[in-house]
Amino acid sequence: MTLESKQIWIVRHAQTQWSADGRHTGRTDIKLTAEGEAKAEQLRPLLARAEFSLVLSSPSSRSIETARRAGLSAAVQCDDDLLEWDYGSYEGRRSDEITRERPGWDLWRDGCPGGEPIEAVARRASRVLGRCMTTTGRALLFSHGHFSRMLAACWLQLPASRGRSFGLKAGSISILGFEHGNPVIWQWDRVDGLEDH
Repeated sequence: MTLESKQIWIVRHAQTQWSADGRHTGRTDIKLTAEGEAKAEQLRPLLARAEFSLVLSSPSSRSIETARRAGLSAAVQCDDDLLEWDYGSYEGRRSDEITRERPGWDLWRDGCPGGEPIEAVARRASRVLGRCMTTTGRALLFSHGHFSRMLAACWLQLPASRGRSFGLKAGSISILGFEHGNPVIWQWDRVDGLEDH
């Protein structure tokens, strides 16, 4: 397989009640909503279009259940590096609540009291990307919103704080790859079908 044909597909887990409410969901194990379950099942024909030599998931039930409903449970391996950012004392809280107490707060600049430093999140993302690059084919990752954004920033060799620039919906598919030897994003935040690349 050439470098140009190497790809890393990222699936953000489907909707949970906390993601629907805009609450920071790091290490709390929240199940998918009925809408999230249905959305995860809609991923099945889209993901069936490609073959994957490596399928990894965050060990959170919302990620594993997304993988299962998408038809990948037989192939998936859990990887703790794919867990969501640990938000510390901001776990379960919405950004608007936090900024009322701490005006101007930005996760990507300020982090969370008692939570995981941004540099540690970036190191985990780099390890995952390195693991994906050792496989001979496409890799597929089931993970979380902020962590998937960090994967994109690290892939493009941007500062970790630039993860803020990549919005991502629950149940979406994104594709990282190469063009002329350069790391690129072929597709980002698709929820209504896939482009061929």
